[in-house]
Amino acid sequence: MFLDAVLARNPQLVDHAVELHRTGRVQPDTYVIDLDAVEANAALLAAEASRWSLGLWPVVKQVGRNPELIRAVARHLPRFAAIDAPEARALHAAGARFGNVGHLVQIPHRALPEILAWRPEAVTVFDVANARAVSEAARRLGWVQDILVRIEGAPGLVHPGQEGGVPLGGLAEFAAEVEELPGVRVAGVTGFPCVQCVPGAGQPRPTATFARVREARAVLAARGHPDLKLSAPGVTCAATLPLLAELGATHGEPGHALTGTTPLHAVDQGQPERPAYVYVTEVMHVLADGQPALHGGGFYSRSGVESALIPRTGARLAVQRAPAENIDYYRLLAPGDARPGDTAVLAFRTQVFVTRSTVAVVAGLATGSPRLIGGHDALGRPLPEGAVGKGTGGP
Repeated sequence: MFLDAVLARNPQLVDHAVELHRTGRVQPDTYVIDLDAVEANAALLAAEASRWSLGLWPVVKQVGRNPELIRAVARHLPRFAAIDAPEARALHAAGARFGNVGHLVQIPHRALPEILAWRPEAVTVFDVANARAVSEAARRLGWVQDILVRIEGAPGLVHPGQEGGVPLGGLAEFAAEVEELPGVRVAGVTGFPCVQCVPGAGQPRPTATFARVREARAVLAARGHPDLKLSAPGVTCAATLPLLAELGATHGEPGHALTGTTPLHAVDQGQPERPAYVYVTEVMHVLADGQPALHGGGFYSRSGVESALIPRTGARLAVQRAPAENIDYYRLLAPGDARPGDTAVLAFRTQVFVTRSTVAVVAGLATGSPRLIGGHDALGRPLPEGAVGKGTGGP
């Protein structure tokens, strides 16, 4: 999906990733991420957001909640959106501050005292029960917590496993109950996804859920709530910031824009954010019919992966389809010039935090002095010394 883009716009990353695997410094099933490109993308987004008077709360699940990358992004976008409690803990451990917590997954009631103590700018709530729990935890800590109301998504737009939110028709009743809670203040609204790309074309457009969120803010404003935030996550990148501003959003939540891997980037290499990661693995065996089998672990089911580069031969081999319900022990390629032990490089849309992969962060590519900073697991935890890979062997 992104292999052509990274080969054209960040070939140094591909070359260095190949060398890291060839010399045994990274193992198969590793995402190699360009720290400098991620930071440059964050700086670009911060500047563009300032132009449009927007706030940005970056999301880091897709890069494995990596602390090196969190710190680089925070130099330009200092407040993050944490999709769930574990992500909040990873961000806090890396020294980050919080914009929105509970962005996709509500904070469990028993985790609220811990996470509210870190003073997030806002907490997203899906219903009165969650708002009541936030109120009680905040009251015990001695302050009033700002909340964002998650609005129920429009039919056909809610991803399975992400159901929930306040129905637009029930918002007034919800607000009447929450306004009586002493520990929370209604500070805004959100929903997901608010922007999507037209399949195949990449053209971003607002969704019916965005329209609901805008209407919800008007309902709450009419009840006397001032200065309401409107966070509109979904394909937040430099190209969509004017759209967010035009439609009245106050915040976006960039994720894949930090690595130049939104659906828009897949079809338009002219986007300003540069591609910042590749997936490196290895041919493990070749089937009797000639299909090479790649070491798996990092093949996200919605990746859109198309082909793999075999650097030893220069072959570009198609990646065979695989059912999402199967464990990706291996991933098959179309028959071609590849043999066991060969490095394979791929670039596709991912969510590292749901994989079994290792993340290797590299810096200095732009100056010709690349260095491997270190390795972490898919949840941002440092690997033991030497566990990223060491040695000089390989084909």
